[in-house]
Amino acid sequence: MKRNYTIIPLSLLLLIAMVACSNKSKGNTDSEGKQPKSTVSVPQFDADSAYRYVKEQVDFGPRVPNTAAHKACGEYLAKKLEQFGATVYNQQVDLTAYDGTLLKARNIIGSYKPETKKRIVLLSHWDSRPWADADSDEKNRHTPILGANDGASGVGVLLEIARQLHKQLPELGIDIVLVDAEDYGPHQSYTGNHKEEYWALGSQYWAQNPHVQGYNARFGILLDMVGAKDATFFYEGYSEEFAKGINRKVWNAANNLGYGRYFVKEKGNIVTDDHLFVFRNARIPTIDIIQYSEETGFYENWHTLKDDMDGIDRNTLKAVGQTVMEVIYNEK
Repeated sequence: MKRNYTIIPLSLLLLIAMVACSNKSKGNTDSEGKQPKSTVSVPQFDADSAYRYVKEQVDFGPRVPNTAAHKACGEYLAKKLEQFGATVYNQQVDLTAYDGTLLKARNIIGSYKPETKKRIVLLSHWDSRPWADADSDEKNRHTPILGANDGASGVGVLLEIARQLHKQLPELGIDIVLVDAEDYGPHQSYTGNHKEEYWALGSQYWAQNPHVQGYNARFGILLDMVGAKDATFFYEGYSEEFAKGINRKVWNAANNLGYGRYFVKEKGNIVTDDHLFVFRNARIPTIDIIQYSEETGFYENWHTLKDDMDGIDRNTLKAVGQTVMEVIYNEK
């Protein structure tokens, strides 16, 4: 068999060797020659601190609109955000509940780097259910609940994130929006027409009347019932519909951090929650991190008198809080 040989000059061999050494020194390029994303220093979420903020809310009692406990807790939340260096906006507004009750509501917004156009919005509702209408004991079904998980857990996580933001700001601007009157939807015994708009009254108002004219955000993350032991979070249905990429971003971050047992990469059910109206009315793609599955439904003590501090687990708060921080600090 005849072979062809090419004689390569010594000078060309030296040039090839130099280029090879140069490429080797880069080391971390991918198959397309692109540099991988640089990692940033993400602060450590303090679960004990978040737990304390959950308890401090619960200690006020049920945070039902038109009550003294609700008013006092609203002052506490606004002062906490101020303490943590946020520019604070308060939306004091009268909202009409499904049964005609006039609710003295208050949305509380804490903004970081308010001058920055590129923004992320983090949300949670801070009110609690006016009735334990899912309680096993019928006598309790018109008694207000403490809402340790359903309300206070998400807010507790966001307050701890605010504390960390005060010490180290990410590249993008962050808005923490604590919405009111989310849980004043119809009692389970209500026989009238059930509408989605009967829920999440505060977020509906904020989405239509943002704290800053022309407000927009790249995406939003809603936290709801994020404190129970061994909670599992699936891709919520509406989130998959209008913010699928954000779901993947968050769940991938959680799994990379080792929190895969909490953030399960499977599609869950549709839940009517604040994120739905933030997307519909403000056109901000927003996901919902919420404990809900077809097999078990919501958190086991959902809308019962047992939704108290006994149901709050620091490990779950840590998994959610650290995941959210990983996302917002790495966003460019």
